Amino acid sequence: MKILIKNAQIVNEGKIIDSDILIENDLISKIQSNISEEADQIIDASGKYLLPGVIDDQVHFREPGLTHKGDIESESRSAIAGGTTSFIEQPNTVPNAVTQELLADKYKIASEKSFANYGFMMGGTNDNLEEVLKTNPRNVPGIKLFLGSSTGNMLVDNPETLENIFSNTKMLIAVHCEDEATIRENTQKYLDKYGEDIPVKFHHLIRSEEACYKSSSKAIELAKKTGARLHVFHLSTAKETELFRNDIPLKDKKITAEVCVHHLTFTNEDYETKGGLIKWNPAVKTQKDKDGLWEALLDDRIDVIATDHAPHTWEEKQNVYTKCPSGAPLVQHSLVVMLENYKDGKISLERIVEKMAHNPAILFRIEKRGFIKEGYKADLVLVDLNENWTVEKENILYKCGWSPLEGMNFHSKVTHTFINGNLVFENGKINEQKFGERLLFEVEE
Repeated sequence: MKILIKNAQIVNEGKIIDSDILIENDLISKIQSNISEEADQIIDASGKYLLPGVIDDQVHFREPGLTHKGDIESESRSAIAGGTTSFIEQPNTVPNAVTQELLADKYKIASEKSFANYGFMMGGTNDNLEEVLKTNPRNVPGIKLFLGSSTGNMLVDNPETLENIFSNTKMLIAVHCEDEATIRENTQKYLDKYGEDIPVKFHHLIRSEEACYKSSSKAIELAKKTGARLHVFHLSTAKETELFRNDIPLKDKKITAEVCVHHLTFTNEDYETKGGLIKWNPAVKTQKDKDGLWEALLDDRIDVIATDHAPHTWEEKQNVYTKCPSGAPLVQHSLVVMLENYKDGKISLERIVEKMAHNPAILFRIEKRGFIKEGYKADLVLVDLNENWTVEKENILYKCGWSPLEGMNFHSKVTHTFINGNLVFENGKINEQKFGERLLFEVEE
């Protein structure tokens, strides 16, 4: 199967070039200014930009065990509609993916159901070191540790266990950093005052700057001590950004950071109108924090933009504060949110591609993805930067059926998505055949 894309503006490796691109089977076979080869399908991309597909390094697709909220099929479907071609999913499903067998079960489900390419993190607990160390770095992206409260038995708070995991694995360790003791103390203070129905506007004071900084600085200290590869998920405070460096290239960094779209979009002022819909862990914080995160993203202390896509049902989100779960769906809209920031002059197209495609591929050492290069997998996205539309119930594809962005207007649209050389999304229509593949990772000898 050959697909020829003509007249595209290709955004790749810090440059934008006018070019044609030939896809043969699952690979990019030629990038040249004027390709005249025969093809099974020719797509005229005049006036559009061609980007490498987004690699989202942190999603929760809820399967197995929580499929009333979302599942691998529904959420990967929404991902490809938004230009995300590969995802790395987290282990706090039910049961938690904390044994090799449970991890293998998730891979089996994805091999049958996923529209996008997939990788699943192995989960660490206080007592599964042996299982963690059996993980194959060739086909699993890393180890995930929750250093703040989480679903099920996944809070790792035993210092000895932590040190053992950090000392004994060469794999990337990704961490959720919030200090549990600080959060408990803060929660109690507000419970004493308000009971169960704490106003959600206090969420960022309960899951506070201190809780985040205390935990992330500890994790970084441990990584420096043991030489572990550490990736800190979803930074939410300006203060934490001071812990990261930007004086060496990403490929040489052993300690890296991610920011999520919602922490670049909302502030605590938005709790007023959005309420529990924007209740995340770690919490959306102040304007000062948002500004600090943007600054660190643009000066390369923060390496990756992701979503922490975490759907809950509308009903669950209407509960009182203590029963309202944290998390929201974002994977269908992450790229257009960032393109809106481009429109507003906050970030260039080249930097969006770097933080959402190139850098996740470099950081996780993903084989042959994340770039538009000959011989690489054809995971590609065409975007129209001059199409206005609004997020509405009718165009939301998440299984939960809602979005914290509902009612927001966007001025860019994903028009085509290719996965492994297959056109899977075109002008609002999804090809129901599934072409997602398991991500593979380069292993240092």
